[in-house]
Amino acid sequence: MEIAHSLQQIQSSYIREILAAATDKNVISLAGGLPDEKTFPIDLMKPTLESLSDMPEVFQYGATAGYGPLLELLTEMYQLPDTHMPMICTGSQQGLDLIARAYVNPNDTVVMEAPSYLGAMQVFGLVQANIATVSQTDFGPNLEELEQCFIQDSPKMFYAVPDFHNPTGVCWSLETRKKVAELCIKYKVAFIEDAPYRELRFTGEALPMVSTFCPDDSIVLRSFSKIASPGLRIGAVTGKKSYLEPLIKVKQGADLHSSVPMQALLVGLLKHPDFGLHMEQIQSLYKQRYDVLFAELKKQLPETCILNPVDGGMFIWLSLPDCDTFALAKTLIANGVAVVPSPVFYPKPEGAPSALRLNFTNANAEELVEAVSRLAKVLNETLN
Repeated sequence: MEIAHSLQQIQSSYIREILAAATDKNVISLAGGLPDEKTFPIDLMKPTLESLSDMPEVFQYGATAGYGPLLELLTEMYQLPDTHMPMICTGSQQGLDLIARAYVNPNDTVVMEAPSYLGAMQVFGLVQANIATVSQTDFGPNLEELEQCFIQDSPKMFYAVPDFHNPTGVCWSLETRKKVAELCIKYKVAFIEDAPYRELRFTGEALPMVSTFCPDDSIVLRSFSKIASPGLRIGAVTGKKSYLEPLIKVKQGADLHSSVPMQALLVGLLKHPDFGLHMEQIQSLYKQRYDVLFAELKKQLPETCILNPVDGGMFIWLSLPDCDTFALAKTLIANGVAVVPSPVFYPKPEGAPSALRLNFTNANAEELVEAVSRLAKVLNETLN
């Protein structure tokens, strides 16, 4: 049986191949975007886990939009106006898929930053969208390019990760956030704000979300994978009710609803009196690991390599002199360290600037030091 034309256009994920190679116990992986298992708040979830046996109602079919107590809690947490609502999805990745299937027709234009999140490129590729890109600065998207793109391409939506961008770690400035919202309103472009790393800030003060400045022209994707556990597979989408109702229709056809026991478990976790302390511990741990990785990279790498500091998230973007980053990544695997090369983050990888994405959340300090030592050895041999 022939697979669908849309799927034929999707290339095998290089990250999947890298992660498979990185399972070798002799390889230190800086490749995945994995939270550390030690941060999973299992102790905080135990009381709710033990009480689930007394909640038979959560093992029945549930509402497609989500478990009532969780929807109420998120409405309060996110201070949603009466015209807005949350919807629970099986990870925020499903939320993105629902948005694409509900709103994007073949050849509709979707704007993304370049580089951008690989999973989003795959989702929009599957619905056969035309992906237009704008370059990224240290403060967010190039605003002149973005406005020209809005004028020339009349896109349906602009997808972005403003807080600790995947893969570059860039956090948009306040001025950029306001300007992007202004442009989306002016040119009637829906802003899709993906915020999986927002709570992982470990330096500085949080900035308002972009959607704060264009609440009726945006949909927000939120994830609990990084602050609770990826295995829960719980995410949330928020926005105007009129924006979310089509998503609920698509989700009903996709999986009826996300796991109700897991939603009930998340309610117990979010309401736990020590949840705030749990978040502080995650932020502190990741800051320590980031500091180690950044300092070692500065100390050991050739001067031709460029890296910018980040204030949170999970990634450092290491810019390199022009080279074959796929070949470099394979050489690094052979030398015991896994990374992700830059071309996989571009819809059109040909000519992508040479860079590597490095993750610092899932290796301890000793492993990070050793990983940089292996990385520096290869780069000094390859780039000189």
